[in-house]
Amino acid sequence: MTHPVHTPVVAVDGGLVRFALADLLAGAPGPMRIELGDAAAAEPWLTRLIGEDRAVEAITAGHVDVPGRPELATLALLLWARRWWPASPALGVPPLDPALLDLETAVATAAVENVAEGMLDGFEATPAELFAAAADGVAATAVADEVRDLCRRLSAWFDDRDDVVRAEAAAALAAAVEPGQRAYALAAGTGSGPAEDGVVAEGRASVDWARVPPGVLDAAEDTVTWRIVAAAAATRLEVEVAGALADATLTAFATHDGEVLAEVPLLLGPGWFAGAADLDDATARRATSVHIGLIVGVTAEDIAGTTPADRAEVVSLVRARGALPPAARTLAERAAAAAGDEEF
Repeated sequence: MTHPVHTPVVAVDGGLVRFALADLLAGAPGPMRIELGDAAAAEPWLTRLIGEDRAVEAITAGHVDVPGRPELATLALLLWARRWWPASPALGVPPLDPALLDLETAVATAAVENVAEGMLDGFEATPAELFAAAADGVAATAVADEVRDLCRRLSAWFDDRDDVVRAEAAAALAAAVEPGQRAYALAAGTGSGPAEDGVVAEGRASVDWARVPPGVLDAAEDTVTWRIVAAAAATRLEVEVAGALADATLTAFATHDGEVLAEVPLLLGPGWFAGAADLDDATARRATSVHIGLIVGVTAEDIAGTTPADRAEVVSLVRARGALPPAARTLAERAAAAAGDEEF
């Protein structure tokens, strides 16, 4: 089964709509596959979206491949970027402002509702919820004119639905947006000091994107370093993850054959997360006598992890977007590019 990192998807009422990641990131959305789990729930919007004949085909087969609708393609790309965008100063992929992504996603969600009302019933977030999440973060932006336009469009959409309070809030935000740049005080870096005496084991690891919150860590490989240090007082496991882009609650887990040997809470520093934990004698002996793995983030067995090949493919596709014209990129990408130009 293809990992979700490779398949942008929109969860719709009664099914899913999937796109090919390579197509979306290349700025040329191809076909979309509609997969139905509840045909009765999907039928009303399905007929409006693709016509009666194709809707009957989809209901009969449980799925159908049709030309991609730009509104759905845009929403799928934004939802994917909110979860999987591989921000990495080390690889030249800038972080995307989550508030701008939320604002764009609010507008894209409203656009899909305009195409097929009811399609997003039960969707993960409504335009109102997405607008609320974005509102506090877009008062100053490098793309102020475009943000104003999105806010005005949302205001009109809310007004059409007699949501006067949100219509006024969106209009007020449009009037308040000013040119500026959000400060990202955290940057990729490392806090490693000189090697200590007593190091009995050490290694490097990569962060599995599926196990950590989006936008928190540099997406590059081999950003995790660990070492086991023996001292008179105690043997301890020290872990550092270079490339902090935002704060989060993170834990590192030393494992062997799927068994967790030790947990290390990680605290934010200037450009990294780091932490240490004392090991009892039995754990110290095991950790230094067997090959251990180091996992940062969630260890749940039901998580579909990303592989180095998964991550390399996504990074390659995202970096290639630098050659696309600005109009083919998201507003958050254009803002990141504008902010980068201002720095030099």
